[in-house]
This record gives sequence, structure tokens and C-alpha cells, in this order.
Amino acid sequence: MSSAAVEAARRVVSGLREACATPATRLADVAAALAGEMEAGLAVEGGSRVKMIVSYVDSLPDGGEEGSFYALDLGGTNFRVLRVRLAGKEARVAERVAREVPIPPRLMSGGDATSERLFGFVASALAEFVADEGHDADGERQRELGFTFSFPVRQTSIASGTLIRWTKAFSVDDAVGEDVVAALQTAMSKHNLHMRMSALINDTVGTLAAGSYYDDDVVAAVILGTGTNAAYVESADAIAKLEPSQLPKSSNIMVINTEWGGFDSPCLPTTEYDRALDKESLNPGEQTYEKLISGLYLGEIVRRVLLKISSRCSLLGDVGGGTELRTRFVLTTPDVSSMHHDETPDLTVVAKTLADRLNIRGTSLETRRMVVEICDIVATRSARLAAAGIVGILRKIGRGGPGDERRSVVAVDGGLFEHYAKFRRRMESTLEEMLGEEAAARVVVKLASDGSGLGAALVAAAHSQS
Repeated sequence: MSSAAVEAARRVVSGLREACATPATRLADVAAALAGEMEAGLAVEGGSRVKMIVSYVDSLPDGGEEGSFYALDLGGTNFRVLRVRLAGKEARVAERVAREVPIPPRLMSGGDATSERLFGFVASALAEFVADEGHDADGERQRELGFTFSFPVRQTSIASGTLIRWTKAFSVDDAVGEDVVAALQTAMSKHNLHMRMSALINDTVGTLAAGSYYDDDVVAAVILGTGTNAAYVESADAIAKLEPSQLPKSSNIMVINTEWGGFDSPCLPTTEYDRALDKESLNPGEQTYEKLISGLYLGEIVRRVLLKISSRCSLLGDVGGGTELRTRFVLTTPDVSSMHHDETPDLTVVAKTLADRLNIRGTSLETRRMVVEICDIVATRSARLAAAGIVGILRKIGRGGPGDERRSVVAVDGGLFEHYAKFRRRMESTLEEMLGEEAAARVVVKLASDGSGLGAALVAAAHSQS
């Protein structure tokens, strides 16, 4: 390996490190900018790229809920139905039963894909699940359902929302602009399924509910997985865009779904790789914050850096000689994590990943160390920016500052946080750096799994009319 090749690669890595730098001053600017965008989004509809969607969830479960509640989680090619039996503060979740159902592709797009057929299929599976569960544990009590619908909706109440557009593999044209809850309710009636829709939520709001069920001090929830988002508990009188008739009647809180993935600011540390990725994406110019943080993109950023190195020198072989370096998204975040955590003396995990994923073989130990360094730079930027976002939310609601003695809990779900240990440690250490050791000790970040399932049932319980 020539010294010139190593030097050329080093210049690329050095440039990456400089462009991804997140010193404390920059992170403070990111937190302040996000808090400002949140304010703007609460003031007027469409006033910010951070949408600040009002969820109409004005009460959260506290652990005292009792009874059986159902949840429907629709967000991909499979959907889940659940029944959760809650037994009060002593036993909490006494029972949880779930079933996953694949959706026939013809109902997701194409000539057979209509709103009536799609929601009819969902209602049929739900009715079958309820029947298989046998008699209701609550006797004559009306069954209540929480509906997690992971597509963009314009919500108008706790249990209604019109579909803005489909994403992922779905294209059911006649459902766009329609109330998805009404469509499902109609389908359930046709299957003689007597169930009240108590709540329409997304997975971030569900994570907040799941977290608050076990801990009264939860003030926010963050998704750090394939995508990223955050929800938090806001004072109702701070939401200027709400009409008086839309304000909660029995509380002064409202859960806000921030949609913080759309946050953008000049203070965000973007690189040439991020700009190229954005330009080639399905949504150029949008979801800037998400593209810097979430699991969908970290592997792709690392791949683009490796591609540039291969164009400058021969450390990774000939880019035109059979490698997969030009294949977009061939490198995943689990790949990045496994290489980043490789502690073998010869970095054999890195060597295997490069061979299996990119068809790059025969790399030197020095080259493999460089790959680990690139993973570290990209993941560290992501973790530190995620921490800055959390601090931005805490600042917005007056939490975590000097003199605040309250305990503030942030519930987090998603594989990036749960399975990527170095990401998680960097995020936690950055929170301490930004808040100070004393204040950070009162801010707890904890895992809250299955917000899209359990959380939906819990929101239904908190908004039960029985």
C-alpha cells in the first residue's frame, strides 16, 4: 500500500471529520433553532418546517387503567392487532395478545386497491381476532380501539383524521382526503364488529403513552430507528393556532407530534455526501434533520465516503472492478454498527462486512481501521444531533435548565437507540455535556418499546368513555 494512497484516503476522512464536527456551541445553536421552529409551528398552521401536529391526546395513561382494550397498528405491508388487559397500578399489563396479518399486495395498489376493500380486509381480520379471543373479559363493556396509522394525516380530533397521502408500498387513490377512522368504522360495522374508535395516533405519540404508563415523569418521546420523530407534552395555552373550541375541556395539556425530521437550519453540519444523497432522494430538500440522524441513511452516507476514497486511491480496490460501492443503500446501519463495534484484533467483522456487502476483499488492517473511523464520525454526528434535538424540546417546555429540580423522562423507541450501543452512549454523554452534570442527572432517557402497539391501546384506555 503506497503512502500516497494512504494520504489521499486520510484527506477524505479528515474532510469528513471537519464537516461533521458538532462542537458544543453548534449543538447549542441547533437546540435553540429547533425550539424556535417549534414555537413558530405552534403559532400558526404551516408556520414552520417542523409541523407541530396537534394530536388531540389531552390525557395520558397513569397506570390506574383497568379493562381490556384493543389496538390496530397499520403502517406497512403487515398490520398488527392486539388485545391488552390492564389491571391497575398493581399488575399493570396483565395480558397482551397480538397477531400479525399480511396485506395482499393487490389491496395496497393497483386496480383492486380501493378504500372499501383495504379497510374491509383490515376489519375482517380484526373481527376474526376478536372472535378467536372469545368472550370479552369485561362482559358487556363496549370494546374500545386505539388505531396507529403511520401515514400522513391531517388530524381534526382524537378519533378522526383525513389522509394526506400514502407512502411506502400503498397507493389507494380513493382514500386520499378521506377520514380513515370513518372508513374503518364503516368496514367494522359491515362485519358486525361493535367497537368504538377511541384514538387515532402515530407511533411517536404511542411511545409517549407507553412511557408515561410506567413513569409519571415522562415529558417527551423520541423515535430513533429507520426514521426519526418526537412528541412531547405541551401546555394547551401555548398552542396559539388552536381555536378556543379545540382546546381540551378537562386538562391543560396536549400531546404535540413535532414531525421534527423536517427541521432544517444553517447550523446543521451537512457534508457533500448529505447534499448528494438529498438531491438523489425521493424528497429532495425535505426531511433534512432525519437524513442526518436516522437509521435509513447512516449506512448510505458511509458508502458514499468509501466511494470517494476509492475514486482517489486503490485502498478499496477498483471501483469498476466488481465492487458494489456504486449500489445505493447496499450498506445498512446494522452493517455500520457491527463494524463500529468490531473489537477483534484484525477487525475481522469489518473485513467480512466489506466482502459480503461491497465485494471488497484483501483490505489492509490500516484500511479497515479507517473504515471504523468513518463509521464513528457518521454515527457520532447522528447521536450528538439527536441529543441536541432532545435538549431543544426540553428548553421549549422549560425543563432541564439550571435550578429545575424536576425529574424529566424522555421515552425512546427504535433500533438505532436500542441496538446501536455506541450511538446510545454518545447521545447520553452529549446530553450531559449540553445540560451539565447536575441537570443531566435529572434527565432520564429510557427505552419504551412498542409504542405503535401497546401505546395505541393505552391511549384508547386513557380516552375511554366506559
